[in-house]
Amino acid sequence: MKILSIDTSSIVSTVSIMDEHKLMGEEIVNSKLTHSEKLMPAIDRVLKNCDLTIDDIDVIAVALGPGSFTGIRIGIATAKALAHSKGKNIIGISTLDGLALNMPMCHMLVCPILDARRNQVYTAVYKWDRDNLEIIRKHEAIELDSVLEYLMDRPESVVFLGDGVEKYRQVIEEKLKDKAYFAPNSVNMPRASSIGEIALKRASSNDFDNLYGLNPTYLRKSEAERQYEEKMRRCDSND
Repeated sequence: MKILSIDTSSIVSTVSIMDEHKLMGEEIVNSKLTHSEKLMPAIDRVLKNCDLTIDDIDVIAVALGPGSFTGIRIGIATAKALAHSKGKNIIGISTLDGLALNMPMCHMLVCPILDARRNQVYTAVYKWDRDNLEIIRKHEAIELDSVLEYLMDRPESVVFLGDGVEKYRQVIEEKLKDKAYFAPNSVNMPRASSIGEIALKRASSNDFDNLYGLNPTYLRKSEAERQYEEKMRRCDSND
């Protein structure tokens, strides 16, 4: 079973192909080019480098977010288009789950943080039980202090990763002191292979998503939605 995986939920555009035995190929591009410019060429390159075509792929996996609203939509739309046109199964995976898997069999708690702006982060907290990654604090968009207070009350050390680390590292260090660790750059960003690893387990149990029911996981409303609701509230108050 071959899985093509896509993650465009951040500025990073990443594509991979794996099967039950190995990671066959992966491309990670962390640049300011838009996903509409990066994604399809990356898919083509990874397929060609693996001496495959899209017809050889059995399952398409895609990161559902949270993260960049535009990036998530591009990734899901591309995955759906490929799955629909070629009759492939599709699986959606949380971006946060994929990030956490970047730290396999870690003895510390794992806390991915993505910058959600407006003084919030997208985050969750995970713990490894041998080779099983367990979520012990749910996915949420929340102020970082709330998560740090939770982690301060736990006895374990914590490793942080994700694009929120650069922005909030000083705050994390001040709060958690020597309990805080930070992932190296090589695993600090989304990797399609981690999305594929989770999807492979689901695919082995025939746990696929409905192509037409697969939706982004934003965790909160977009800026446009918030502005519209605020506009409607002002209109209602003026009636």
